[in-house]
Amino acid sequence: MTATLAELMIVAASECWRGDGEVLASGIGIVPRLGASLAKLTHAPELLMTDSETMLVSEPIPLGPRGDYVPRYEGYLSFNRVFECVWGGKRHAMIGPTQVDRFGQSNLSVVGGTYQKPKSAILGVRGLPGNQINHANSFFIPNHGPRVFVAGEVDMVSGPGYNPARFAPGMRMDFIDLRRIVTDLCVMDFGGPEHAVRVRSLHPGVTFEQVQAATGFPLLQAPNLGETPLPTDEQLSIIRGLDPHGLRASTVKNDPPARRAS
Repeated sequence: MTATLAELMIVAASECWRGDGEVLASGIGIVPRLGASLAKLTHAPELLMTDSETMLVSEPIPLGPRGDYVPRYEGYLSFNRVFECVWGGKRHAMIGPTQVDRFGQSNLSVVGGTYQKPKSAILGVRGLPGNQINHANSFFIPNHGPRVFVAGEVDMVSGPGYNPARFAPGMRMDFIDLRRIVTDLCVMDFGGPEHAVRVRSLHPGVTFEQVQAATGFPLLQAPNLGETPLPTDEQLSIIRGLDPHGLRASTVKNDPPARRAS
């Protein structure tokens, strides 16, 4: 089977939950949700997953109209119980922020201008501050560029990161647990000195220089920097079963082949 870029990113996203154990996997958006679902059906069956409403499911529910598909419910997960997972650190979420800076601070609130008169208003801070100090988080960025990976700080710190200037004396930073960033160019993490952002793998046909040029702050290369693995036929079959209507293609412009033409 020939994989598309969206399918490559779904597989890369699924790896973010590898080894997490029994935690609530929350993929916010099409690619993160499919990534979490793929993880549960392959290397991480112990993950907890919901129907995006109030029920835990034994198997991930396909996206879009379900036809005659009947969900396999295995339990009830009320709003209160979700917060027990959040506050207890038993959750790993993948979100899609509008901006990310070199500290891992994220913004999904306002861009440009001032907070009182921004150029663009987006979702708002929502639950991000609490999420990022209570449980693991990863990011999905479908359009890797300097408008997302900004020089300096994000325009509004919706989610805290590893910026010591944002923590008053005596405040603990060790609750921040930022894992990986999956983009349309590469996979990154925060494993450098003082949590500096590193490139872990480059998508097929992408160079480190291209990634650096699309990023507003200096990047490091992980010691074992390699190529992001292409999806296997088994993984592609699972992805296409989870997304029978092809919604994944809408996440990347024109959804090109997984291997970029040289």
